[in-house]
Amino acid sequence: MKILIIRLSSIGDIVLTSPVVRCLAQQTSHEVHYLTKKQNIQLLENNPNITKLIPFDGDLKEIIKLLKKENYDYVIDLHNNIRSLYLKLKLRLPSKNLNKLNLKKWIYTFFKINLMSDKHFVTRCLDTAKRFKIKTDGLGLDLYLSDQTKLPENISFPEKYIAFAVGTQHFTKTIPEEYIIKIIKKINDLFPVVLIGGNKEKEVGEKIASLCDNVFNYAGQLDLQQSALIIKNSELVLAGDTGMMHIAAALKKNLISLWASTTPELGVSPYFPDDFKGVNLLIERKDLKCRPCGKFGKKKCPRKHFECGKYSDEQISAIRNIILQRIK
Repeated sequence: MKILIIRLSSIGDIVLTSPVVRCLAQQTSHEVHYLTKKQNIQLLENNPNITKLIPFDGDLKEIIKLLKKENYDYVIDLHNNIRSLYLKLKLRLPSKNLNKLNLKKWIYTFFKINLMSDKHFVTRCLDTAKRFKIKTDGLGLDLYLSDQTKLPENISFPEKYIAFAVGTQHFTKTIPEEYIIKIIKKINDLFPVVLIGGNKEKEVGEKIASLCDNVFNYAGQLDLQQSALIIKNSELVLAGDTGMMHIAAALKKNLISLWASTTPELGVSPYFPDDFKGVNLLIERKDLKCRPCGKFGKKKCPRKHFECGKYSDEQISAIRNIILQRIK
């Protein structure tokens, strides 16, 4: 049997689909093909559990022609949006959709009534493949880096360091630079700190590095695989609710996740193997009744105070203490 998995974006969600890919490939004899946006191919191109990767550049007519030629037997839709629905309608194949729990998420974010299932996003992905009788293997997430991934020659930093992913896709999921600086100043005597992020974080990274000692800023200077390599070689990772958080979990790294407007109860907390013994500390403002204000994060704080991104001295001290106790 030939199975098509659809997940078009984003970085974190694609990494979170890796267990269902692995279980299908290793517990059945079926071929697993994966359709995703062209820019996300590098997340999956070294995954040995995927028989064929199909890049999507936005041309629906062309991708439908290509998919029909493959003669798939079944479609697992892990995106479950209008675009993936259209693809399934055109393919006319048996399929199963990811349950995105949208109504419960809306009730939770709008009324702050938590009816969310205890099931993690990963578990719900695995549920889409129940007909194939796969079982959860407890091995966590996968991310396979290319052996060819190298850092630019002009980059150098100490052998042991902490990686800090300073940005996220949405403003209200990003910790304010003032509090990033407070955290770094609390820990940079223990380890040097390496900043990573996209182009939009380059300027912020430069400012943080200028105000803090023992900091190396490479935000905006690395591609996705290179940033993942920085994470892989680190002692510990600090990251918001973002793709870098899930990459850190996939690489089985010590992780301190920094939460702002979103909450772990939305089902996308760091997902580690059952036998993981490292650090998995979640920092969040549980005292705020306005959280979560959205399932993805927002462009600005609805209440204009953005208190959820402002951590207490006790929380920042807890970050230092866990590094002292478990890492240093």
